[in-house]
Amino acid sequence: MLKRSGIVLSIIAVAVIAVLALTNKSETISASAPAKIKIENFTLTDIYDKKHSLSDYNDSKVILVLFIATQCPVSNAYNSRMVELYNNYKDKNVAIIGINSNKQEGVEECREHAEKNGFKFPVLKDENNVIADMFEASVTPEAYLLEPGTYKILYHGRIDDSRDKNNVESKDLENALNEVLAGKKVSVTQTKAFGCTIKRV
Repeated sequence: MLKRSGIVLSIIAVAVIAVLALTNKSETISASAPAKIKIENFTLTDIYDKKHSLSDYNDSKVILVLFIATQCPVSNAYNSRMVELYNNYKDKNVAIIGINSNKQEGVEECREHAEKNGFKFPVLKDENNVIADMFEASVTPEAYLLEPGTYKILYHGRIDDSRDKNNVESKDLENALNEVLAGKKVSVTQTKAFGCTIKRV
């Protein structure tokens, strides 16, 4: 009898531990930070000392924000693709903005880099990485598609799936852009961006 009671108590103890474990697990999941949904309007100065706000582009069909760098080899591998993006979408009412948030890359360096690589879109300097923090951006390059006016994030992640242009199989950013321009809902709203970490203050 005592043996049977011991077995029953053991089973109850195991069940209680299992319930507690599940409870702790669910609490951990619920405590995790949700994906950022929208961005607040902001103003930054570009590499030619001109101020730009998101609200300046409210008349566009979509706003593309690219976090970029001058020294990161991964970001630099995308320079020509960023130029192509601008050339392919500039006449489709797509606003494209580059942002440099790296503490060690000054305005003059950013200007020389933009001119050398033929960037025709504005490149803004994010002093003290305030805007990178707001976006929760972590690497370069990293792309965000925003809905004008509301600044809701329609797509966030990589430009495509390969640093090597010749090995690209999925043009995730272009796919999202084309869906927005066609009046469709973006089918893949988030991918994992890869590159060099943004060097914060």
